[in-house]
Amino acid sequence: MFAEVIEHYTYDDYKNWDGDWELIGGMPIAMSPAPTKKHQALASTIIAEIYNQLEECKECEVLGEIDYKVSDDTVLKPDVVLTCNETSENYLVKAPEIIVEIISKSTAKKDEKYKFQIYEAEKVKYYVLVYPEDLRAKIYKLKESQYDKEGDFTLERYNFSDTTCNITLDFEKIFRRFRE
Repeated sequence: MFAEVIEHYTYDDYKNWDGDWELIGGMPIAMSPAPTKKHQALASTIIAEIYNQLEECKECEVLGEIDYKVSDDTVLKPDVVLTCNETSENYLVKAPEIIVEIISKSTAKKDEKYKFQIYEAEKVKYYVLVYPEDLRAKIYKLKESQYDKEGDFTLERYNFSDTTCNITLDFEKIFRRFRE
């Protein structure tokens, strides 16, 4: 009965919508209101931290809030991605090596459950969940097609040693200005 009532949208529909949206399994999900100032500052700090390590690595780039077209009916907009050897100009089509999502109360379930499952199935090497209220990050690493939690990070450094560009995130440095 509901299948007749509920629309199933595709990327062709999605690309014509105004505002910020994600599309999961053909279902549109609004991304409003805009992220908080702290959310944006954390994402920018992480982007800068990764960007500064890419000077010698020409295969990879760090991007914020770009469309990741998983399939024709699933388009996600991660907060931060490290992508390598991407061929598409308009959106990502290959699984990024690292995806970072900044968690808010309104996005927690989507990021911790739905996106987690999608990124795991798409074989994203690392999924990092950043919790602004706790100044804590959880890092998951793909091992044999499943995410394994590497740990919780507040003051530690983590080396993503098996990425194309061998990136390290220093969480003491990333969270420093938010502790003051």
